[in-house]
Amino acid sequence: MSGLLGSTATASDKRAAFRFGLQSGQLQRIPGAFSPLVAKLVAEIGFDGVYVSGAVLSADLGLPDIGLTTLTEVAGRGAQIAAATDLPTFIDADTGFGEPLNVARAASIFEDAGLAGCHLEDQVNPKRCGHLDGKAVVPTADMVKRLRAAIAARRDPNFIICARTDAAGIEGLSAAIDRAKAYADAGADMIFTEALTGPADFERFRAAVDVPLLANMTEFGKSELLTAAQLTDLGYNAVIYPVTTLRLAMFAVEVGLREIDTAGTQSGLLGQMQHRSRLYELLRYAEYNQFDDDIFNFTLEGGHR
Repeated sequence: MSGLLGSTATASDKRAAFRFGLQSGQLQRIPGAFSPLVAKLVAEIGFDGVYVSGAVLSADLGLPDIGLTTLTEVAGRGAQIAAATDLPTFIDADTGFGEPLNVARAASIFEDAGLAGCHLEDQVNPKRCGHLDGKAVVPTADMVKRLRAAIAARRDPNFIICARTDAAGIEGLSAAIDRAKAYADAGADMIFTEALTGPADFERFRAAVDVPLLANMTEFGKSELLTAAQLTDLGYNAVIYPVTTLRLAMFAVEVGLREIDTAGTQSGLLGQMQHRSRLYELLRYAEYNQFDDDIFNFTLEGGHR
């Protein structure tokens, strides 16, 4: 029965594990999950955490990543994914859903949702995907207000408040590093260095700030795809693969639908599908059946049923 209907770890335990992992000297590998089922696979394979991407959540709703999703939508999906595994789940809070008071409320709601942390970015509202051109950032002082609001609102000190800076492609790397220092001074637990190009940029950030650093290894963007070993050598503490699982899934779905459209059957696709037995294994069907047999299929003493 352990963990059958949800996580066996408390939200507090997960947050403590996340903070410990960031300070452990071991790179925390955190793939994105677009559903609780994907999160279960992330946990089974042995990754260190689960990430909930704002871009993925938007795309799953059929929307572009331009700040259209609501706090309720994001927190609701985050809660479902966080509850699916014992891993800490880290979520994208975009620009905080409004002004500092909104940011404070978002942090509280994410904490109540069982999440281990969130990241806030210094883009203006409405934001856009971090690897697109034409972004704009708010003044450093405004971002500091966002961070301080989130920090003031959290109740569990292990809830990670991460500051993402998108300034590298707008104001230059030196300005982005200055922002990162200011965000760390304001109390950010981690810095998310968005849309850097290559190892030299990552190395400059590491030399400049003392707090944990998060790398974004998203495909088809501005950043070179560095390996876990490279990021470890650069001194980074965590890495997210935010959209990878969605891209893999959507590519396969499109191939399959086109095959059905042209061939009139999915029979030629069976070798590319997760087998029913594997899905049942991942969902622990056999244990649910045992649970049902043990508790509900019985006869009470005295003949009463």
